[in-house]
Amino acid sequence: MTLAEQFTSLDSILKRTRIYWQCTAFDFDAIPWPELRGILNSLTDEQVATLDTKQNELIDFFNPHIKLLDELQLLCKLPQANTLRYNYPFWISNGIKGRKFEQLQDFVSALPNTKLPVLEWCAGKGHLGRMLAFNGATQVSSVELQATLCEQGQKAALQQGLAMQFSQVDVLKDDTTSLFNTQMHAVALHACGALHQAMMRKAIAANVQQISFSPCCYHLFTPNDYLPMSELAKQSQLRLTHRDLKLALQETVTAPTRVDKIRKTELEWRLGFDALRRSITNELHYVSVPSVNKAVFSGSFKSFCEWAGDKKALKIPQDVDYEYFLSVGVARKKITDRVELVRHVFRRAIEVWLVLDRALYLQQHGYQVSIKTFCEKQLTPRNILILANTNPSTNN
Repeated sequence: MTLAEQFTSLDSILKRTRIYWQCTAFDFDAIPWPELRGILNSLTDEQVATLDTKQNELIDFFNPHIKLLDELQLLCKLPQANTLRYNYPFWISNGIKGRKFEQLQDFVSALPNTKLPVLEWCAGKGHLGRMLAFNGATQVSSVELQATLCEQGQKAALQQGLAMQFSQVDVLKDDTTSLFNTQMHAVALHACGALHQAMMRKAIAANVQQISFSPCCYHLFTPNDYLPMSELAKQSQLRLTHRDLKLALQETVTAPTRVDKIRKTELEWRLGFDALRRSITNELHYVSVPSVNKAVFSGSFKSFCEWAGDKKALKIPQDVDYEYFLSVGVARKKITDRVELVRHVFRRAIEVWLVLDRALYLQQHGYQVSIKTFCEKQLTPRNILILANTNPSTNN
């Protein structure tokens, strides 16, 4: 199956099933799909939480009740790169947390074995670039927004005798044309939204020989209404927004139990306050309140409502029954969790759709393109690698 055929089939299924994923869970006071109410209400909260961490089991659970999930799962299955982790001296891994270092090892192992000069995009301290320089890249040019990270990365490279040069650059505002040339390998690990799109466009303009990147946070630094890149995606009837793009990111490595408890309280309180707000304003849709220090959620629900009311310029009556509205929040969280569970069936499909849009855009501009996973999801759910080159013999 070609990338274009994969995209077209996936696009068709997502269009036909969007009633299940293109919605806002906080808007609902009841399960919005009559055919799913029975099975969703039969789940305990623990079963919901467990299913949410196991994508294949989640799809299997809903397969008898939502059409086309078998086909969807096949279209989202990507080949795994052949990775054999290199051994690195301790000074390469120094300062990199265990899981992050394993991600980097697998990412580097999945890249084509080329000695081309490297452009490391959104480099941070240059951990990826250091590994590539150690492996024999003739020169690594590392581009990063934060000056302190550039200084730290440059200092480490000098101490370790690695051929790296850092540049402090705002890749969305500064002219980066001179950073690109044909004989180079442009790389980025988890560059967000418009950041990796900017790299793609500049690399294409310079006819860069090799482009390898793992996209992340597709919504960041972009307009709320998604702007497709490839011609096929532009022809799609799907219209995605930040809400949909964020859905692609909601498969996560399990959070610590304490974080889960705080998040549970936060959602219950936010939904409880929303019920209170609706009772005063008669509005029907959920309205978010700003982020707040998590310590607030060790206080009282009444104090949170007073804070949130102040932020929303909402005058709260003196005789409010806060226990009642908290109970409404608790009940609504159960609904929200189950609506989100259904939406999460489609999170990987949305991500693969977005990745295919990028791959097809590169293909349109003459590149040979492949898409693979470079590590297990336990290391990072953002494990998709796009490999593009002007010489097909260089792709793994």
